Amino acid sequence: MADEQMDTQQDDSAIEDLKERILAALETVIDPELGVDIVNLGLVYGLNLDETGLCTIDMTLTTMGCPLTDVLTDSIHQALAKVPEVKDVNVNLVWYPAWDTSKMSRYARIALGIR
Repeated sequence: MADEQMDTQQDDSAIEDLKERILAALETVIDPELGVDIVNLGLVYGLNLDETGLCTIDMTLTTMGCPLTDVLTDSIHQALAKVPEVKDVNVNLVWYPAWDTSKMSRYARIALGIR
């Protein structure tokens, strides 16, 4: 029983490590209009990596109809290609909950001069 619990803890730790590496890769994706990465802007709402290596990113944009959708999606694909466990990427654009500045990190607020 103790061995099973230890294996579960190691699995959970490996999953958390992988999630952190995926988020770190996504932090390299900069919104060209704002000059801040999509994670700190609060645009990434969720991520999932399945057993086949498909990474699904649920994210939003600062505005509906943003002309940079393709640029950001391409940048996400390029960033996640550097994570060996990620074999394919699916970006789901969602509009709920609506994005607003409260979703931004402290870093993003400071970088953009928002109090």
